[in-house]
Amino acid sequence: MAVPVERMQPLKLPPGPAPLTTDQRYWRSFKSQQLVPTPHSSPVTHISFPSAPSNPLALTTASTDTFAVTSGARIQIFSSRTRRLLRAITRFGPDDHAYSGSIRRDGRVLIAGSESGAIQAFDINSRAILKTWREHKQPVWVTKWCPQGDLTAAMSCSDDRTVRLWDLPSEESQWTGVGHGDYVRCGEFMPGQGSGNLLVSGSYDQTVRLWDSRAGAKAAMIFQHASTVESVLPMPGGTTLLAAVDNQINVLDLVAAKPLERLQNHQKTVTSLCLASNGTRVLSGALDGHVKVFETMNWSVVAGLKYSSPVLSLCVVGAGVSREDRHLAVGLHSGVMSIRTRLSGQQKVQAREKEKEIKALIEGTTEQLDRKKSKRRKKQERILRGKDFTGEGVDIVIDGNSRGKVKKGTPWEKALREGRYASALDLVINAQPHSKQNTLTLITALRHRSALRTALKGRNEEELEPILKWLNKIVKDPRHIKLTSDVGFLILDLYAQHLGEAPMIDKLVKKLHTAVRSSAEYSQQAHSTLGMLDLLTAGT
Repeated sequence: MAVPVERMQPLKLPPGPAPLTTDQRYWRSFKSQQLVPTPHSSPVTHISFPSAPSNPLALTTASTDTFAVTSGARIQIFSSRTRRLLRAITRFGPDDHAYSGSIRRDGRVLIAGSESGAIQAFDINSRAILKTWREHKQPVWVTKWCPQGDLTAAMSCSDDRTVRLWDLPSEESQWTGVGHGDYVRCGEFMPGQGSGNLLVSGSYDQTVRLWDSRAGAKAAMIFQHASTVESVLPMPGGTTLLAAVDNQINVLDLVAAKPLERLQNHQKTVTSLCLASNGTRVLSGALDGHVKVFETMNWSVVAGLKYSSPVLSLCVVGAGVSREDRHLAVGLHSGVMSIRTRLSGQQKVQAREKEKEIKALIEGTTEQLDRKKSKRRKKQERILRGKDFTGEGVDIVIDGNSRGKVKKGTPWEKALREGRYASALDLVINAQPHSKQNTLTLITALRHRSALRTALKGRNEEELEPILKWLNKIVKDPRHIKLTSDVGFLILDLYAQHLGEAPMIDKLVKKLHTAVRSSAEYSQQAHSTLGMLDLLTAGT
């Protein structure tokens, strides 16, 4: 019984070193950058996105569809779906400035501080002022809603060196934290149980203080730093805290009450921190115009972006119930907000088609594009014509290869089957366009059949020249070093006695010698570098 003859399987090449890591590809997928200038070119000091409620069923359209941008004397509400401005809140004094506009997690109420020291709560839809508190005597830089529990609980941090808790229906603050010796410019609620009572704040007195409102007005824990604290960020687990101190980020362990890591990846002051990828990544923005992405296992930088102006604020805006990263919003000192959007699935296809249409419109080739689309559509219709996809009452017949039937292949495959090894090698080497994969597949097959010497021997100058040219091109690729060394040694063994007879062959052999020596030197340098890195890693 004859065995069916199948086509030769192409050689699968091992992948080379990836030019981009997974994280770099992920953050580079945030494209479609939109630059939104602010009125009067006011610096963008704060960008906030409603925190996720503890119960995912409590998510509403309003709580996931907007984010707030604070700049100058106004707070702008943007749609996270269309990136368009929905409304602006400008109910501040003519010489006043708004700070830290934050949307409540149900998406209905916004709270903001001001230069005058007043704290105001606004109804987002009507922009009416629901509440005004004036207990702070100096500018209020931080206002935050409680991420869990009561919807009416909020906190504030002020230049009057106090931290306060508020309840929306009440006329006065519910608790006041005293102890900072300078301006308090950052603060957050701690996650986890009792998050409405646990707070953290950072101050220009070079301290980070952890507060428990149930334990009185004094701080429960104090971390002393070497410079002013610009931003604090609690990690989701509630046991780790990040503090931006000058141009570095300190990782603090709240359980052991000591610092864990010191991240020194920025050249200038770090101004803002935020979480991304469901708490597995941390983003930092600084006055050097860089945004760095850190992974939270070893606190190493995995990606980064560069902006044309100092970064004052940043926020990763999520979408859907799972809060997947959708937009990267970055506020700049130049008065511009950058919004980069990550598209996926059908959105990528639609964006690509739109780019092609715009390009064709500019170049005046819309008719050619329409013809291509029509041809593609007709091809799909022709492929699907007469096919039944119902899947009911249909017998599926899989036709096997007929006995002894040879599937149609390329000329070099036919020559290989017939034992004409030299002809097969000539056909694949001289093919136009040349296929690197076919050449490697054939040489691998010849080596397995112990026919490589047969294919290379007995050649004249014209027949040997293309093989040496191919060998010079591929010899520097470390993935094929075993294969190319076998071919090179065979050629030298067969034709070493004839060197000096043909100038072109001598020139190609000399070029091959130079390429092999440079590759060996690069390999030695790489091994030396690897040894030094291993030594440094072992030392740390």
